[in-house]
Amino acid sequence: MSKNFFDFTVKAPDMSDYKLDQHKGKVVLVVNTASRCGYTPQYKGLEELYNTLPKDKFVILGFPCNQFGAQEPGSNQDILDFCDMNYKISFPIMAKIDVNGSGADPVYSYLKEAAPGVLGTEMIKWNFTKFLVGKDGKVIERYAPSTEPAQIKADIEKAIG
Repeated sequence: MSKNFFDFTVKAPDMSDYKLDQHKGKVVLVVNTASRCGYTPQYKGLEELYNTLPKDKFVILGFPCNQFGAQEPGSNQDILDFCDMNYKISFPIMAKIDVNGSGADPVYSYLKEAAPGVLGTEMIKWNFTKFLVGKDGKVIERYAPSTEPAQIKADIEKAIG
């Protein structure tokens, strides 16, 4: 297993490689997202966080996922269009992935192992689970889907330093 978040390469919405090491030295908030979820309005809070913190020190990465109640059924382009039209999202949204099971994206396998959830379970329970990754590429904290983005701001600021 890779020991560092920045060692991974994921897919951009156009399926090109997106190297996470381009964010080395930044604090990263990783969120599995969905367009038709009860937590979808958190996009607004995520965008507010992204716009109030220094972009040279912080980034949010959205990973759309259709594994929870089929709440992200669209194509990568549909997802980007939804995010732009409804929330004017300016942080990077990746290609749709699986976060659980044998087809889970390796970056999510790493995140889940580094920061297990309640009672040590690694499985992602629902959309909008959040992982805070430090400038060193190590996972700092895992947050439940119900945790609003604004509630994480102090932890992010502390990690930024």
